[in-house]
Order: sequence, then structure tokens, then C-alpha cells
Amino acid sequence: MSEDPATRLRRGWTTGACATAATKAALQMLWGDETPATVGITLPKGEQPVFAVHNSAQTETSATVEIEKDAGDDPDVTHGAIIGVTVTASEGGVVFKAGEGVGIVTKPGLPIPVGEPSINPVPRSMMEGVVAQMAALYGQAPDVAITVHVQNGAALALKTWNPRLGIEGGLSILGTTGVVRPFSCAAWIASIHRGIDVAIATDTRHVAGCTGSTSEATVQKLHKLPDHAMLDMGDFAGGLLKYLKKHPVARITIGGGIGKMTKLAQGARDLHSKRSQVDFAVLGDWAIGAGLPDVRDANTALEAFERAGSQLAGIIARNALAEVNNMLEGTDIKADIVVIDRAGKVIAQEEAI
Repeated sequence: MSEDPATRLRRGWTTGACATAATKAALQMLWGDETPATVGITLPKGEQPVFAVHNSAQTETSATVEIEKDAGDDPDVTHGAIIGVTVTASEGGVVFKAGEGVGIVTKPGLPIPVGEPSINPVPRSMMEGVVAQMAALYGQAPDVAITVHVQNGAALALKTWNPRLGIEGGLSILGTTGVVRPFSCAAWIASIHRGIDVAIATDTRHVAGCTGSTSEATVQKLHKLPDHAMLDMGDFAGGLLKYLKKHPVARITIGGGIGKMTKLAQGARDLHSKRSQVDFAVLGDWAIGAGLPDVRDANTALEAFERAGSQLAGIIARNALAEVNNMLEGTDIKADIVVIDRAGKVIAQEEAI
């Protein structure tokens, strides 16, 4: 059955694609033409989106163009953000600068060196390509300073992982394809990977991945961990542990509520409610095997815990640790599990001996 066009999710464009389009339009202005109403670019995989120019300004030595980011149907915090670029002549080659609302890298482990604007490699390459293209078209030297800004970027960055990754002062200009795929897990998992990279580069030996903000606060306080040690795992336990196996640290704590930790204990790698469910028959077998009440008819893992007590939570923690250790097999990583209730109280802990 073919997909109904009426229900198809609409794709969008990354901050990197918007900055590239703004660069192209600004160079067109700087080197002699009027402000274009729209500007088209070619993305790494061949897509050719066209962007409307949201705002523009020009002086004798500079040109500025702003473009409104459209993230399509993806729930992206940067949807609707105004991405702007100012171009001026440089003393040689393409130089990238952070304007207001664009972050600066302050910790190693990211694809951009410390002290540089947080403009990732693919967007940089895309903008460099546009500079070369436009310089050839207008007969100009490809010596351009590109200053990228994001309106309200510093506030928006607080809703992202940037502060933990050591990116200060604003958003990152991101994208590997230029395209935002609606509800894609890729961006979230990529942020988990970058968090691990930063931890390794800063010699952070103990990191933690938690399913939500409550478990995160509990685990951070319990183990006295710095912010950059807290990986935004969310539902992606498998994605975190798979990357960690190839990029190991000394210790990983996995924390979460009883429902998601039960799913992990039962072998789930993606803990989202749409992609995994608690198997109450198995949970009931665990309880009966320990001499606890049968909970096979429970509606939720929380109800099962309330009926069977802390011993069941301990069983869940042990099985969750076994699953984590199975995923980390072949490494020397020491893992531990923390299970919490809704109030953030620890109801079970399990550590490798």
C-alpha cells in the first residue's frame, strides 16, 4: 500500500543549509547584484531547496541576509529560528566567525577545535563551496569572512545539549545532509555520541545515561557527577551503549523509572512506548520465581512494583544490568543501574561485582 500524501511528514532544512543559502544570497549582494527574493542551493546528496530571503542589509563593505529555518514536521527547537550571515572580505581564504546566538566550542572531543565557532564541518564545506562558486561567477577572489548569527540563539541553546557539550553562548550550525527528516532519531543519537566524545576528550571516567530529567537529577546527585558527564540517553539505551562499546570509558551508570528500566531488563534497546512494551508475563514469572505476588495482570510496571515491592525492583535492576553488560561485552567498562520512582527516590541499585 502506498503512503497517503495527506499524512506524509514534511521534511525540513538544517541550520547549516539555511546558513549556506544566506551566504550565497549575501555574496550576490556584496559582489554587485540586488537582493534576491529567493535563493537556491545544492545539498550534499543533490537536493536543491529554494529559500525565501527573510531580511537583508548592505553597506559598502558587507552584506547580510537572514533566512527563517523551516524544520518541516520535525519537533525541532530551532524551527522558525532566524539564521543570518554577514559576509565581508577576509585577509585570505574563507574564515568563519560566530555572531550573536552562535556558540563557541570550549571543550575538546567535538569535530570543531576549542575556541572555534560551533559551525560543523559539513556546513563549513557547503559554505566554502558556495564561496568558490560565487567567486568564479563574479570574478572575485574567494577571500571571505562569514559571520553567522541566530536570533535568540543563546536562549534556544539552553533547550539543546550544547551547554553540556561545552558549547557556550548559543546554538551550533549543524547538518550532514542539509535535510531534517521528521521525527528522526539520528540527531538525538548523534548528540549522545558527541557527549561521549567530549567525556573521553576531557578524561571523564564516569558517565551516566538516564531516561528523563527526574532520573538524571537523582543519578547526578547520587554519584556527584559534573554536567558534561550526563549523557542525554532518553529512550536510546541501545544507541548509547553501542557507541560506548567502541569508545569506552571506565564506568557507565544507567538510570530510569521502573517502566523503562523493565523494558531494558527484558531486552529492549529503544525504550519509547511506541517501539517497546513491558512483557507482563515475563515480569510475572520473575515475581513468582522470587516468591512474590503474581503481577501478570498488572497494567503498568509501576503497579507491579507497588504490589510486589522493592524486591521486584531489585530483580529488574539485576536483569537490566545483565542486558547492559551483554551489550558492553568485550570491554572493561563497569556498569551500574539505578531505578527510581516518580518522585526521584532510588528504589533499586545494582552494580557489577
